[in-house]
Amino acid sequence: MQRRNFLVAAGAAFVAGCSEIGKTNWFGKLVDGAEGWHRGLHRALGVGRIPMAPEYSRADLSPYFRGNGSLTVDTDAYRAAEAEGFANWRLAVGGLVDNPGELTMDDLRALPQRTQITRHDCVEGWSAIGEWTGPQLSRILETAGVQPEANFIIFRCADNLNGADYYESCDMDDAIHPQTIIAHQLNGEALPVRNGAPLRLRIERQLGYKHAKYLTGIEAVASLDGYGQGNGGYWEDRGYQWYAGI
Repeated sequence: MQRRNFLVAAGAAFVAGCSEIGKTNWFGKLVDGAEGWHRGLHRALGVGRIPMAPEYSRADLSPYFRGNGSLTVDTDAYRAAEAEGFANWRLAVGGLVDNPGELTMDDLRALPQRTQITRHDCVEGWSAIGEWTGPQLSRILETAGVQPEANFIIFRCADNLNGADYYESCDMDDAIHPQTIIAHQLNGEALPVRNGAPLRLRIERQLGYKHAKYLTGIEAVASLDGYGQGNGGYWEDRGYQWYAGI
């Protein structure tokens, strides 16, 4: 517990300083080096492909799971989708795959489901425990036939912040991890709008900003270049570390 709290506090301190550090020429090299060390340490300590994030019981559920960041999507298309209960929402699957296509909500619910009770740690310093349900990302990628050249998965989202489309990414280690799921339920109910309805990425071994909400697409890619500013995510393009392991 002490190690986890230290990492959350360290992450918060790092982000708090980004606005100033990001103005210096050496920021990029410093962040790249620190991130590589952080990620390498996790892999070396065994926090790699197999070990799991801690899971809890229903007695541990937080009474309220707050929203953070975008609390809705301010578009007519999203409001119309919400009004119809997201019945026609689609998740596109593409990029370096043999079988590109779209999955409906019914398609996603028809896949084998994983339910997991995990702790969400926000870089701002708060935590909450929730029960998430959805298909494993690995099953979706297996069906799509990810090609050997793919090194990362890009997650497309419906929300737009300050004129930039929200997106996130992870490497293939985290993409195929058993606890990485595309959640459509929180605590046994349809995912609330504030928590990313109708679909949210759960990548349990990383901080909350990696858990992209309002998912519209999954794309297998060889490189993060050409997406946003090339740093792997909306917040990463603004100074956050790409690998946010806890």
